[in-house]
Amino acid sequence: MVGSAISRNLVKKGYTNIITRTSAELDLRNQALVNEFFAAEKPDYVFLAAARVGGIVANNTFRADFIYENLMIQSNIIHASYVNNVKKLMFLGSSCIYPKLAPQPLKEDYLLTGPLEYTNEPYAVAKIAGIKLCEAYRKQYNCNFISVMPTNMYGYGDNYHPNNSHVLPGLIRKVHEAKQNNAPEVIVWGTGTPKREFLFADDLAEACFFLINNYDDEQLINVGTGKDLSIKELAELIKDIVGYEGKIAFDSSKPDGTPRKLMDVTKLHNLGWKHTIELREGIQLAYQDFVDNHLVRN
Repeated sequence: MVGSAISRNLVKKGYTNIITRTSAELDLRNQALVNEFFAAEKPDYVFLAAARVGGIVANNTFRADFIYENLMIQSNIIHASYVNNVKKLMFLGSSCIYPKLAPQPLKEDYLLTGPLEYTNEPYAVAKIAGIKLCEAYRKQYNCNFISVMPTNMYGYGDNYHPNNSHVLPGLIRKVHEAKQNNAPEVIVWGTGTPKREFLFADDLAEACFFLINNYDDEQLINVGTGKDLSIKELAELIKDIVGYEGKIAFDSSKPDGTPRKLMDVTKLHNLGWKHTIELREGIQLAYQDFVDNHLVRN
């Protein structure tokens, strides 16, 4: 989703020499294949958006897969970028790198100041390792490798799997299917009280283009909207957009995850970038994409 958004953004801006590979074309977990790719293509700039991702169920179920695959993907690409003299690399992480009970909003300085949320700890540890890899290659080899931490993403081409999706696309699917089946209620995991921030993927792509041109610091930088809402409020908003007239119910026996994950985006705003797609508009765009492109596949 994010890689596609970045590619669309570059094409829209007139760039033509864009090198991409799907996961079917290139297994980024395989060091030899990654090395061959970099040696052959010699990219100047790298946006490292590839990752094994998922929601709370996927993260907690496939703990070994999430830490192993993400460590392999980012280690292979970052090292190959150094070996092949990439001019600049952007590593995309996640807001889950911050401690579970860190003060809100989450400032870049809060990294490694407390315990992580257990349900996504393997993924978070892998992403923290990616940040530290970029810092280490910068210090030892003077590589211009930067780390960007997006908040929760959604948008065109999202994952709507019934078990392994993130909360926003998962709710879009649940609410849509409840409307189609005239179901009296939609059951949402947890209490509905945790608060989350969401950024449309095409906004992130615009931020990435801005930062690849305007940011060269060692410290990671947050990308988000600086606004959040509760899962209950999110479910009600999606219900309204989909036009579902049933009830939203909550299963408090299921985990909530981190109580709140709001990014402090002061640093980004001070550089001169701010998001343009607000949540209602973004969900409307994502829902239309789900209806047009994902119903048959799912």
